[in-house]
Amino acid sequence: MTEDTTPETPAADAEAPVTPSPTDPLWVERTGSRTYRGYSARGASVEIGPAEAGAVFTPGELLKIALAACAGMSSDTKFARVLGDDYRTTIRVEDPKDLDEDRYPVLTERFEIDLSGLDEAARNKTLLLAQRSIDRACTVGRTLKAGALVPPAVFDPPAPDTARGDGDPAGGRP
Repeated sequence: MTEDTTPETPAADAEAPVTPSPTDPLWVERTGSRTYRGYSARGASVEIGPAEAGAVFTPGELLKIALAACAGMSSDTKFARVLGDDYRTTIRVEDPKDLDEDRYPVLTERFEIDLSGLDEAARNKTLLLAQRSIDRACTVGRTLKAGALVPPAVFDPPAPDTARGDGDPAGGRP
C-alpha cells in the first residue's frame, strides 16, 4: 500500500480528466407489459421493469446504480493512488422512495472501503480528495444536484428503418 503525500494541484488532477460522454445512441424497446430492454449502440443491454417482473432493474434502481457507479469511477484514481490498484469497495445508494411523491428525496452514496491502514491525516486527506473528485467529475451526481430540466416527452411515429424491433436503431446500417 502506498500513501500519497503530495499536495493536490491542478497538475495532479490533469492525470484523471473527466471522461467525455459517449454520444452513441441509447434507447429502450418494449418487451412486454411494463417491461423494456435498454440498449446502447456499443452492444450493452439491460432488462427494465417493475420489481414484480423478476430479474429486471426498475428505473429507480438504475438511477441509484448510475449514481453509485459514477461516484466510484470519479473517485477511483484517488483511492487507487493511496490504497493500490487492487483496492476493493462497494458503493450503496439505498435511500427509500417517497411513495406519496413517487421520487427519491435523498440519494446518499455509502462507500464500504477499508481505510484502516491509513493514519488519521492520510485518511482525512484521501476522503477529501475523493469527495472533490466526485463533486468535479460525477456527471450523474452533478446532473441531479443541478436539477436537470426534463422537457415533455416527444411522440413521433417510428421511422421506417427502426420499426423492426430488433434492437438496432440503424436498421442494420453502420
